[in-house]
Amino acid sequence: MEFDLNKKYCYYFKQISDIPRGSGNEKVVSDFVVELAKKHGYDYIQDELYNVIVSKPASPGYENSEPLIMQAHLDMVCEKNMDVEHDFEKDPLDLYADEEGWLHARGTTLGADDGQGVAYMLAILDDETLEHPELQCTFTVMEEIGLLGAKALKKEYFHSNRYINLDAGSEDCCTVSSSGGARAVLSKKLTFEADERPAYCLQIRGLKGGHSAGAIHEERGNAILLAARTAYEIGRTCGDMRLSDISGGMKFNAIPREADLVFTSAADPKLISECAEKCFEDIGRELQYSDEGFYGKLIPLTAERSIGTEETEKVLSFLNVIPNGLQHRSMAIEGLSIASLNAGVIYIEDDTLKIDDLIRSALASHGDEMIRKLEILCSHFGFEMSLSDRYYGWDYVKDSPLRQILREVLKEKGIEMKERATHGGLECGIFKGLIPDLDIVTYSPVSTGEHTPAEKLDLASFDRAYANLCELLRRCK
Repeated sequence: MEFDLNKKYCYYFKQISDIPRGSGNEKVVSDFVVELAKKHGYDYIQDELYNVIVSKPASPGYENSEPLIMQAHLDMVCEKNMDVEHDFEKDPLDLYADEEGWLHARGTTLGADDGQGVAYMLAILDDETLEHPELQCTFTVMEEIGLLGAKALKKEYFHSNRYINLDAGSEDCCTVSSSGGARAVLSKKLTFEADERPAYCLQIRGLKGGHSAGAIHEERGNAILLAARTAYEIGRTCGDMRLSDISGGMKFNAIPREADLVFTSAADPKLISECAEKCFEDIGRELQYSDEGFYGKLIPLTAERSIGTEETEKVLSFLNVIPNGLQHRSMAIEGLSIASLNAGVIYIEDDTLKIDDLIRSALASHGDEMIRKLEILCSHFGFEMSLSDRYYGWDYVKDSPLRQILREVLKEKGIEMKERATHGGLECGIFKGLIPDLDIVTYSPVSTGEHTPAEKLDLASFDRAYANLCELLRRCK
């Protein structure tokens, strides 16, 4: 199947693919959208981050219909194969269609996430023959690095309670829920002193880890907390334990797979070893179905300093009692996590212990509850908490008029629409936070391999989904 530039959405996909648009580099593509709005005489808002909202008036017969927000993000993830010469700051993407009808970019990400949604809206803005209510076509920026553009939007920009997101779902599937989130850094200033006693490194290895949204319900071990659990038990059993160092995890949104905890102790080395091995055996049995590759090691080494016994007990006690993992699951959607915490990274910097924790929740009240628990524990154990990057979730709503219209459109095409929920974050949640009564649907064509050079877009699906989207707009009277 050819990539037919005579089709407006294909033409605009090619146009934006010629413009470098990595996250944080969206000004040129944002200006491109503005120029299209000016060409047609549409009202528009372009904010300081380069989010753009273009208002297209209702077509004849739809003047009294409620307006409709449409939304996609301008930025893309910029990844390439190592042997490919490509500068994402200035080079256009090299697009090609294969014999099976998939669109690719040679050696790089394609940017179908979310170029397909951007191209759809540009085509709709440029087509004066379509039937639809007033449209507020919203082009956000920096979605791929934390939904930053959407977070900067203001409620007064919008005057609709209906919203189509073009970055989630698929040709036969509508996303119906996503989680909000917040990042909490838990910190405690430590007092170190010289220590020449025997030292040990307690290592946790072999865990699966995984994304803290998609895998949090699978009861996978958290290496940081398992190291703290083992160290606490050694101190309790042997009567002598001083923390020297601790590190683990790589990203706050990934379940940590490995951790190292260094401690000093004058206790009997044999007793220390036996206690560690007992903990490793217990943990191994607990994780035999979720993390069958788990193992722990205790390695003698040297250390020059440690914190006091009392302070060590506070740190390890804190790490043994902080809530972590799945907290609540949905009673409406089978298998959906709706509240969780992930202690993703731990390290000591400038004599301050820091824990990077990610809080996810579909309901704001669940997020508030988890934050409150962390605040109480921090206060009790002498930690401080810094909260940032909070964004809203989007809880499942059983009755959605807009979703019902989409279901009927697809059913007439022989497609039984599926519903999908995610524990990850979507811009839908940001919009839901701005407009609490917002009726939301998501829709997009089929693409795969997002965020990798293997990304590709099904051109036949690109055609069908656009036709379905236009029919959805026509029925929103």
